[in-house]
Amino acid sequence: MTVEVPLWTPSAERIAAAPLTAFAAEAGKRAGREFSRYAALHAWSVDDRDAFWDLVWDFCGVIGEKGGRVLADGDRMPGAKFFPDARLNFAQNLLRGTGHGEAIVFRGEDKIERRLSWDELSALVSRLQQLFVSLGIKKGDRIAAMMPNMPETVAAMLATASIGAVWSSCSPDFGEQGVLDRFGQIEPKVFIAPDGYWYAGKHIEVGAKIAAVAEKLASATKVLVVDYLGTAEDVASGIAKAEALEDALAPFSAKAVTFEPLPFDHPLYILFSSGTTGIPKCIVHSAGGTLLQHLKELRLHAGLVPGDRFFYFTTCGWMMWNWLVSGLAAEATLLLYDGSPFHPNGNVLFDFADAEKMTYFGTSAKFIDSVRKAGLRPIDSHDLSTVRTLSSTGSPLSPEDFQFVYDSIKKDVHLASISGGTDIVSCFVLGVPTEPVWIGEIQGAGLGMAVDVWDDQGKPVRQEKGELVCTRAFTAMPIGFWNDANGAKYHAAYFDRFDNVWCHGDFAEWTGHGGLIIHGRSDATLNPGGVRIGTAEIYNQVEQLPEILEALCIGQDWDGDVRVVLFVRLAAGLSLDEDLEKRIRTKIRTGASPRHVPAKIVVVTDIPRTKSGKITELAVRDIVHGRPVKNKEALANPEALDLYRDIEQLRN
Repeated sequence: MTVEVPLWTPSAERIAAAPLTAFAAEAGKRAGREFSRYAALHAWSVDDRDAFWDLVWDFCGVIGEKGGRVLADGDRMPGAKFFPDARLNFAQNLLRGTGHGEAIVFRGEDKIERRLSWDELSALVSRLQQLFVSLGIKKGDRIAAMMPNMPETVAAMLATASIGAVWSSCSPDFGEQGVLDRFGQIEPKVFIAPDGYWYAGKHIEVGAKIAAVAEKLASATKVLVVDYLGTAEDVASGIAKAEALEDALAPFSAKAVTFEPLPFDHPLYILFSSGTTGIPKCIVHSAGGTLLQHLKELRLHAGLVPGDRFFYFTTCGWMMWNWLVSGLAAEATLLLYDGSPFHPNGNVLFDFADAEKMTYFGTSAKFIDSVRKAGLRPIDSHDLSTVRTLSSTGSPLSPEDFQFVYDSIKKDVHLASISGGTDIVSCFVLGVPTEPVWIGEIQGAGLGMAVDVWDDQGKPVRQEKGELVCTRAFTAMPIGFWNDANGAKYHAAYFDRFDNVWCHGDFAEWTGHGGLIIHGRSDATLNPGGVRIGTAEIYNQVEQLPEILEALCIGQDWDGDVRVVLFVRLAAGLSLDEDLEKRIRTKIRTGASPRHVPAKIVVVTDIPRTKSGKITELAVRDIVHGRPVKNKEALANPEALDLYRDIEQLRN
C-alpha cells in the first residue's frame, strides 16, 4: 500500500547545505543542463559515466594523478577499467587532515576512552609503517588482523595501504577455525591481534586462540599483540613469533608518512563472504575503486562535511568498518565503539551520540528493532540535536521501525536505510539527503549505479518483485576473488544469471516513489505453489507483535511442493498457545497475503546469526533438510543450529 504522506521531508535549508546540491550544480555546468531533481542527476550519472566519475574525482578532491582516461572497456562486466592511467595512494587520501583536531574518538564499552588528533594518528601510522617495512612487507603482501574496532586497527590498515600491501580483518570473537578459514587462504606475513576484548562488561581473553592460529598460520613470520586489557606483554611472551605492539614500535620515532603511488586497481582489501555454504570467498577490492565509491557515498549520500562526527556500530569483520574508516577522507572525526550496544543498557549508543555531538548515527535494523522492543524512547531521554542522519543496514528495516525512528528517536532526522554488501564493500541503494523519506522504502539507487529490478526472463519490472541487478560497470566491482586465476568463481558468483550484468542476489522491488524495498536475499526466498515470497515480508508482520522477539522463516520441501515454516523466539514467560498462533497467522494474512501464512509455526529459544548479526535462513534450511552446514565458523552462535535438527513438528 502506498502511503501518500512522507515520514520526513528535508527543509530548504538542509537541501541548500547538502554537498549533493553543490555537486548537482557542478554537474549541471559540465553537462550543460540543470539537475533540479535527484532522478535526473542519477540518470546522467549512469548515462555518462566518464563525466560523472571525473566530476567525483574533482569534487571530492582525490589526491593523486588522474591520468587521461576515465573508463576503458566500459561495456564489459567484468573487464571494465576505471581511471586506467591513474596513480594514487588510499592512505594518503584518508590522512589528509592535520593538526590537533580529533581524528578518532574511541570507546570500549564503559571501560576505556581514548582520543587521537590528526597529528597523533599520522604519527602512529608512521611508526607502524616503519615497523612493517622493517619486517620486509612490500607491495602486494598481506597483513591480517583479528582486532576490535579500535584506533590501532585503523592506523595499521592505513600503514598497510601506505606501502601498497593488502589489508584483511575479522573480529576477535571468531573461533580459531573461522580465522584460519579466512586468513589461511591469503597467507599473510603479519598477523595482528589483541590481548583480549570487552563484551557485555566482561573481559574476554584470546591468548590461547592467538597461539593456536599463529602456529597454523605458517606464512605469518610476525605476530603483533595489541594492548587492550593491559596484558599484551604477557600474552606475547607465551607465543612463538609474537611481540607486544608497543615493544615492536619502540625503536621507531614518528616522521612524515611516505605514500607509494599505485595504480587505480591496485588491491587494497580482502573481504570475506559470511555465508554458510562453504569456505568463505576471498573478495579482493581495489584502492581506487573503493576510494571513489566511498567518497561518493560519504560526501554525497551521507552528506559528510569536514568536522562531522561520524559513527557506525560495526565490528572489523563487517564491510561497514571499511566504510566507516573512509570517513577520514571526508575529514570527519571517526567515533569508534567496541563492545555490546546494550551494555550496560540500550541507551549506551544514544549516550555516546549526545556526549560526542554525533552528526551521523549508523547502526543496524536489528538494533533499531531491539530498541523498540525494549520500550525505549530516546526522543524523551536524550538530546540528539546534533544528529542529522540516522542510518540503518544489515537487513531490511521494517515499516514499523521506520515509524518508530520518527516517533521515538528523533522527528527531524534523515533516516537513511542503505543496502549493498561485502561483494562491493559499499552500497547499491541508499539515502538521498535532498529527497523525502517514505515509510518502508530505501530512497534510491546510488549515483553511478545502474541499478534495476528484473524478472526471471531478464526484463525490467516496476512495483513488482524481482532480482536486484546492476546493468553497467561501476568502480567498486571487485578485482576478483583470491586464488581464482581464470576468474571462474568470480564470474559464477555474479554474472552467470544474466550475461554482462551484475546479479546481486537480493529480492527487490521498485516503489511508486522511485525508491526500493529489499525483500531479503533471493536465495532465501520461499516458493510455495511456485510463487516467490521474500522472507522480509513475513518478518515485517510477525515482529510487530510484542510477543515475538524475532523470527526466522524457511521453505521446507514437502509433498512435492514447498511449505512455509516460521520459527519464532518469544518474549520471556510466554508460550505459543492457540490464541497467539491464530494472531500470528491473521497478522501475516492481512498484512502480507494468504500465500505468506506459514504451514507450521515452531517455537525456538535462539536464532542463528552470522558475526555481523544477519540471521541465516540457508543454514537452518540445510539443517531441517538433513544437509550438512559447511561453514559453521561464520556463525556467532553455531550451537543454535542444533535447535532445528529433527523437529517433531516438521515430520508431518
